[in-house]
Amino acid sequence: MITLGLDASTQSLSALIIDTSKGTIIADHSVSFGRDLAKYKSPAGFIPGGKDGEIHADPRMWLDALDMLMAKLQSSGIDVSTIDAVSGSGQQHATVYLAEKFHQTISQLDSSQNLSSQLDDCFSRQTSPIWMDNSTAKECAEMADAIGSQQEVCKRTGSIMIERFSAAQIRRFAKLDPAGWQNTNTVHLCSSFLASVISGKSVAIDHGDGAGMNLMNLQSLSWDDKVVSACAPELAEKLPSLAPSATVAGNIAPYFVEKYGFKAECKSILWTGDNPSSLVGMGAAGAGKMVISLGTSDTLFAAMPEPVTDPDGYGHVFGNPLGGYMSLICFRNGSLAREALKELLAASWEDFAAAGKAERMGPDGFSAPFFMEEITPLTRAPHTQCYGNVDEEKLSKLEKIRFLLDGQFINMKYRAAWLGIDPDEIYLTGGAAQNDGIAQTVADIFQIQSSRLQVNNSAALGASLRAAHACGISIQSLESDFCKSSAGSERSPQTISPESQLKSKQLYQSLINNIKQD
Repeated sequence: MITLGLDASTQSLSALIIDTSKGTIIADHSVSFGRDLAKYKSPAGFIPGGKDGEIHADPRMWLDALDMLMAKLQSSGIDVSTIDAVSGSGQQHATVYLAEKFHQTISQLDSSQNLSSQLDDCFSRQTSPIWMDNSTAKECAEMADAIGSQQEVCKRTGSIMIERFSAAQIRRFAKLDPAGWQNTNTVHLCSSFLASVISGKSVAIDHGDGAGMNLMNLQSLSWDDKVVSACAPELAEKLPSLAPSATVAGNIAPYFVEKYGFKAECKSILWTGDNPSSLVGMGAAGAGKMVISLGTSDTLFAAMPEPVTDPDGYGHVFGNPLGGYMSLICFRNGSLAREALKELLAASWEDFAAAGKAERMGPDGFSAPFFMEEITPLTRAPHTQCYGNVDEEKLSKLEKIRFLLDGQFINMKYRAAWLGIDPDEIYLTGGAAQNDGIAQTVADIFQIQSSRLQVNNSAALGASLRAAHACGISIQSLESDFCKSSAGSERSPQTISPESQLKSKQLYQSLINNIKQD
C-alpha cells in the first residue's frame, strides 16, 4: 500500500508518501507559508501585529498551500495515481468559521480553478485564531465559573480552560461579532477543515483533535453538553460530529482526481491534531512508551489506556488516534534555559555532554531551571535557586550544568507523576536529544534507559501510518519499518537509592512551595 500523509503545521504544509510493502519513504515535500506564500504577509505562518494577544492565520493560505503542494508532488515525477489512501494532521486548537454555502461549494469544486478562490466567500470569519493566541483570559474565567470550577472543566474535557484552546476562542468570537457568529453554520478545526476539502464534504472531527478543544467529554467521547452550552449560543448545532481517528470519510474529492491525477478509489481518512499524529509517527501510541521532545520548549507525550487528568491542571489529555488516550505536558524552559546557562557560563555543548555523562555528583541537589516564566508549574518570574545541601558559589561549571539538567528532568518527572505510568522505554527526539549528556541525564533521573528516535517530520509520518492502518495494515509492522530508534544513554542509568529519591522529592516540594509563595 502507498499512502500520503499531510501535516499543516504553524509554518508549513508538508507531504510524506510511504510504501508499506518496501518500508520506505517515497517522497517528502513541503510548502513554507512565509517563503512560498509571501502574499499573505505571514513570515512565521501567522498574521503579525495582532491586538490584545490575538494571533490568527488566514485559512486561504492553507488552501493555497494545499494546491501548491499537490502541484509540487505532480511536477516532481511522483505518480500520485498509485496512492491508496491519504490522511493528515493540523496544528491543534485552530478554528475555522464557515457559512452554510461551504457544504455545497466543496461538493462541487471546479478543477480548473484553485481552492482559495472557490472557497473565498465561504468563511463567516476571515481569519482563524491559532494555538499561540492568548487573548481569551476573560472567556476562560467566564466558562470555568459557569461550569463550576477549573477542576470540573479538567475532569470533563482533559484540560483546564486554556486561552489557546478552541472553546475560549469560539466564545470570544461569538461575543465580539454576534452577526458573524449568526452567519456561522459550521466550526471546524484546521485538521477537519482540510480533511473536508480533501473529501469533498464536511467530515467529522476526530477524537484526538476534538479533545484539544475543551469541548469534548473524555468519558463519552462526545460533545459535553454543559461545556458546549456555556461556550456560545447554538454551538451544538454548529459543531461537526465526533468520530474515531481511523474513520474512512470516503474517497478523495473529484477535484484532486481531475486536477492532480489521484485515482478515484483513493481513500480519505479523518485527520487529527499534530501532537496526536506525532505520537503515532514516533511509534509511541502503545502502552509502556514515553516520548520526550527536547526543543525550544520540552514536551512529554505518553499513551494512556484510561483518561486520568492532572489534578493541578498543568497537563493535558487528548485522544490517541489508535484508541484510548494520550497525555501531553509542555515545559516552556526547555532549550531556551539550556542556552541561557550556556551563554551565562561561556560553556559549550561539549561541556553539557561531559556534565551529563559523568557519574552523579550528588543526587540531593539541583537547580530550579526556570530562566523565564514557566507554564509547568506556573511561575510568573525567573527562578533559578539551587536546592540541596550545597554551596552554590563553590559549584564548578560542569556541576552548575549538571544541576540545571537535573532540575529540568526532576521537574519533568514529578510533573508527570499524575499519569500513573511506569514506562519501560523513554524515546528522545528534538535537537537537544542528540547531546549524549542530556540523554544520559534523562536516563538517570527517570531510572530508565533512553533511546533516540530516528524520525523526521513525525506528524506527517504519523498521518501516513494512520492512513495505512485505517486500511488494514497492522500498526506493529508499520512501527517496525518506519519508527526506528538508536541508543540514547551510553551507560545504564546510575542507580539512585530510595533514600536519595525521597530527598530529591522533598527538595522538589520545597521548590513548588517557594513558587506558590512568589
